[in-house]
Amino acid sequence: MTELARLVASVVRDDVLALSAYAVPSAEGFVKLDAMENPYSLPDALREAVAQAVAAAALNRYPDPRAPELQARLRSVMQIPAGTEVMLGNGSDEIIAVVSQALARPGSCVLGIEPSFVMYRMSAQAAQVRHVGVALRADFSLDTEAVLAAIATHRPAVVWLSYPNNPTGNLYPDADIAAILAAAPGLVVLDEAYNIFAGRSWLSRLPEFPNMLVMRTLSKVGLAGIRLGYAAAHPDWIREFDKLRPPYNVNVLTQAAAHTLLDHLDLFDEQAREIRATRRELMIRLRAMPGVEVFPSDANFVLARFADGPGLMKALLERRILVKNLHAFHPLLLNCLRFTVGTPAENELLVTAVADAL
Repeated sequence: MTELARLVASVVRDDVLALSAYAVPSAEGFVKLDAMENPYSLPDALREAVAQAVAAAALNRYPDPRAPELQARLRSVMQIPAGTEVMLGNGSDEIIAVVSQALARPGSCVLGIEPSFVMYRMSAQAAQVRHVGVALRADFSLDTEAVLAAIATHRPAVVWLSYPNNPTGNLYPDADIAAILAAAPGLVVLDEAYNIFAGRSWLSRLPEFPNMLVMRTLSKVGLAGIRLGYAAAHPDWIREFDKLRPPYNVNVLTQAAAHTLLDHLDLFDEQAREIRATRRELMIRLRAMPGVEVFPSDANFVLARFADGPGLMKALLERRILVKNLHAFHPLLLNCLRFTVGTPAENELLVTAVADAL
């Protein structure tokens, strides 16, 4: 070990030294079906409009810290209820980190469903707060009794609910979410990242539940590159979270692009309808294959279990198709792969490759 390596090891937290960085594989030359991105590009006319808006941005100035005009546009377009406040984030990941830091009182814990989005657990660790995981049932349905029991035992500061859940793709029953909201002693976060594909939301019900925060992102809508997430909740919550939000977290280019793009939400709604239709077709074709278990999905991805998930992953990589291997992510995901719904042509390449490998 070098002198510098010894110095690093002596000052970096032990739990951080034990971590691995979040890995994002290179997609160059691959059919990219691993990150739940919208596969459709913007029309040329809209690209030109965005380019003009970005070109007019004041790059020599810091962005407005609260971006009030963008917040107002989001409120109108997304129909965010009156009486709530909004906080913008550099994607949802930043909002998750801010919530975790703000609620990390000594001795407290957070509660998450498993398997679910990995950043809930990672942000808890970064904030040095205990994460309690409650497993889904074998069919990936919510074990509400177990969740309520864990809430009663651990009294978590926040309960994370991905809705629809990533990576399983399913929504939870309204009655179960209402029961969790009633039982939680702290905040309940509904992460509605895939709302545009699900057609169900709790956003309009925010005024009914003072302990609920609804979080969304424009990444899955089709704007992953601009990194814009937002959270809506009672003003008392947002006031405290805003204290930990980096002051210039949403840059001027993102703000300018988002202003323009939010005027064209009908385009993204149409793309979402196309993705839902191709999702159904992809699920039908996968289910027709022998030995393949395909799980219901209300998101823009499909989760499936195979006899040999890692082996199929290797075969797909040889075909230059990049998907998500979840085999080692959680025991419930043994031999599971997650496929982003791509264009019809991309889905055809995927289905052909899977069929050839089985």
